[in-house]
Amino acid sequence: MNVLNWLILAEAEGATDAASGPELWPALLAMFAVFYFLILLPQKKEKKRHASILQNLKKNDKVVTVGGIVGTVANVVNDSKEITLKVDDNTRIKFLRTHIGQVLTDEGSEEKN
Repeated sequence: MNVLNWLILAEAEGATDAASGPELWPALLAMFAVFYFLILLPQKKEKKRHASILQNLKKNDKVVTVGGIVGTVANVVNDSKEITLKVDDNTRIKFLRTHIGQVLTDEGSEEKN
């Protein structure tokens, strides 16, 4: 018996493998809930935490940029999108505020809360 005959016979008997509308909704809702709680919610919290860190930057904070450059904040203008980092004795680099990855504490490896 070929595949086409088998499909016609299965359809005539009412045997289908695919779920229909009402049976599919609980599974879709469960997948969305898992996606929300495992991906979207933690991402939202991290975004708020990072915005808080950027808002509270002040002079002489030791920071790490997203590119891995470690420096000390030399100039912060609250309304500006840029900050100036001192990375060496005579070297200052301007960065966008959003490209600051973390603020280091005196221990050197932990973020300020």
